[in-house]
Amino acid sequence: MKTYKIFIRSFTHSVLIVSALLLSTTGCKDLLQEDPISQVGSQYATTPNGFEAVVKAAYSSLREYYGREDAMTLTVFGTDTYTMGSDGSFKFVNQYTSQIDGRLGVTNNIWNAFYKAINTINVALEAAPTITGLDETIKKRRISELKFLRAHHYFILVQMFGPVTLLTKGNLVPTKEFTRSPVKEVYAQIVTDLESSLTDLTPPTTDYGRVTKGAAEHLLAKVYLTKATDKDAMAADDFAKAATYAQNVIKNYSYSLLPDFASVFVQGGGEVNNEVIFATQYTSEPITNIGSGFNSTTTSTVTINGNQTHLYFVMEYDNQAGMQRDIVNGRPFRRFMPTPYLLNVVFAEKDRVIDSRYKKTFKDTWYSNNPSKTTPIFDNSKTALKFVAGDTAIFIPGYEMPLAERAKRRYQVLVPSLYKPNLFPNLQKFMDALRPDRTYEAGSRDFIMFRLAETYLIAAEALIKQGKAADAVPFINAVRRRAAWAGKEKDMEITAAQATMDFIMEERERELAGEMHRWFDLKRWGNLVERVKAYNADGAPNVKDFHVLRPIPQDQIDRTAGGAAKYPQNPGY
Repeated sequence: MKTYKIFIRSFTHSVLIVSALLLSTTGCKDLLQEDPISQVGSQYATTPNGFEAVVKAAYSSLREYYGREDAMTLTVFGTDTYTMGSDGSFKFVNQYTSQIDGRLGVTNNIWNAFYKAINTINVALEAAPTITGLDETIKKRRISELKFLRAHHYFILVQMFGPVTLLTKGNLVPTKEFTRSPVKEVYAQIVTDLESSLTDLTPPTTDYGRVTKGAAEHLLAKVYLTKATDKDAMAADDFAKAATYAQNVIKNYSYSLLPDFASVFVQGGGEVNNEVIFATQYTSEPITNIGSGFNSTTTSTVTINGNQTHLYFVMEYDNQAGMQRDIVNGRPFRRFMPTPYLLNVVFAEKDRVIDSRYKKTFKDTWYSNNPSKTTPIFDNSKTALKFVAGDTAIFIPGYEMPLAERAKRRYQVLVPSLYKPNLFPNLQKFMDALRPDRTYEAGSRDFIMFRLAETYLIAAEALIKQGKAADAVPFINAVRRRAAWAGKEKDMEITAAQATMDFIMEERERELAGEMHRWFDLKRWGNLVERVKAYNADGAPNVKDFHVLRPIPQDQIDRTAGGAAKYPQNPGY
């Protein structure tokens, strides 16, 4: 059963409105003239019901990041594996142009959402010791959940922006006093929050949706793996700790790799499975699909958005012969197009006979749902088409099928030489066939944040970084055997000589394509600029070394006493 989908609005508003006062783009004069619409104050957090409500409000902040175009633009775009499709307002993020600056909405939105949530968490943590009438075990568990969420938010922020404001106390009045804390201090707080949470978090239970000890150990493994590569924060034992925490997750809990890669992404009940360690919860009930944001006006501005990732990887199938838009095939926003490197190297054609992940990652067949429509025709092997409902209308073979062979087919064949920003292989792991109509944007599937296959690859990477390639092999091979076509498991196994960082860089994307890891991966590996130049033709001309950090929101600089002198912008912006 899915839980934690309904959040208490009155308390969420009263706490988060304070955060909006701290971080809103509205001027301080206007903020002080705020007309409150709720009589519920921060003292509500000291009651058992109020405390439980604020914990749920903190969980809802995950919806401001996972399942949002803002975050996907910053994690999928501008990498070696995804470039820009034919539509969308943020192509310049992929192109690394001078339009990326402190006014960039996608970074500002994440910054504000996470700091609102952090303040909510801080208020709750300060209130916790005074709460009576709440079971102590439950209270300790909720405190640990809040610490996990705060650590998660700071981990995203420090990777994106470098030195950021480190707040561990709740603010209940407006302030303009902010500083940027050193990266080392931010990581120290992240680690402290996560490691202190382990004592009171529970192993995975049927209480689905709550942070568990396994989720905290997975995040710790990722934090140490990343921290180990940051010159301002690294410690000699970071890779060893990353490997240990990852192996704890693999060995000490009930998680397991599902037998079939595709089944990880089955929508509905399939989303709750043994491979999922932690996920952002969504639902088909619109009133519960809300984030945590309120603005500083007198009216609540909760937006019902749902999980929107189903929109962004879909090609323009609906304007082709034999087709019209429908629910099953998705609403084609055409934001993210796979690069030739992803399709031809990461998912090399020669490997597809043993590795099922190309076939199960990309949609290859569309069946006619509008047979009377016989144009347009993009396939240059034919001049006319005729369909019966249910006939194949479009097929993507994944290789350059010869013209003569294509001509024999009674449908259009989209080969690599015909790929373009509106016609390309669709990532299908996020498709949402349970939407009520073909225009509906608010998807209901959960967004899987952490899953066990990544834990295996974190363990392997940490071991390789320690010079222990042989020890890494079993973790890599476990993931690869699961991905094998039946009878090809042995062919998928690698040796210690093959367990290199170059291999991990491709294996992570074979397993995790589109799952909001790649920009962070390239930053961690120190090859973002190199790989964008090599594999992303749209981003190559403009990407620079300073692009490994995102611009600090100009609003934050402006609303800080002393401005840029006290709160400097990142270099290059």
